[in-house]
Amino acid sequence: MNALPQGGSPIDAAFVRRWLDAATTAVDREAAALTQLDSPIGDADHGTNMRRGFVAARTAVEQEPPDTPGGVLVAVGRQLISTVGGASGPLYGTLLRRAGKALGDEPTVTAAQLADALRAGVEGVGQLGGAAAGDKTMLDALLPAVDALARALDAGSDTADALAAAAAAADEGAKATTPMRARKGRASYLGERSIGHQDPGATSSALLMTAFADTAREVGA
Repeated sequence: MNALPQGGSPIDAAFVRRWLDAATTAVDREAAALTQLDSPIGDADHGTNMRRGFVAARTAVEQEPPDTPGGVLVAVGRQLISTVGGASGPLYGTLLRRAGKALGDEPTVTAAQLADALRAGVEGVGQLGGAAAGDKTMLDALLPAVDALARALDAGSDTADALAAAAAAADEGAKATTPMRARKGRASYLGERSIGHQDPGATSSALLMTAFADTAREVGA
């Protein structure tokens, strides 16, 4: 599973910087929608906070670009922790910092290594937030995504197709939070009133996975 899928290409720092650009653009585009989702079950600031965090992360990486894919993810995670308010900063920061540290100092990594690193990051999110699948959190998008990514790579898919499968699973997972009752986070205080609203954290998580898929498709990975 450490070999690159046929037709794939190594994932380097430039790839992850392109992902950061794509993610920042997507978060900026969807910021108002994310805040609208957050309004009935949160603090009505998720889109604003995520936009601020990703803009800051992109600026930091542009000013001092790390030369490894892991280094880029760690830098982004660090910025999100320091600039995104509420619980989202620590959670997204943990996701990306854990993933980056799992990749280590390698100048290039395989899609399988990225998949393992993302799973390590997702596990970190679960530990930090004390959440699990079905709790109506970002994990309801991230867990299906890393599972789909691993399955696709194991089946022989190339990087772009595997990340596309992960993005689709994340999107489906985010939409599936609508009928759930929140058990963790700010929304959990609403009890039954949290039912009927798509979770904003799961939605922004799906955006980040889609940015990975878009980047892989653009570079022909």
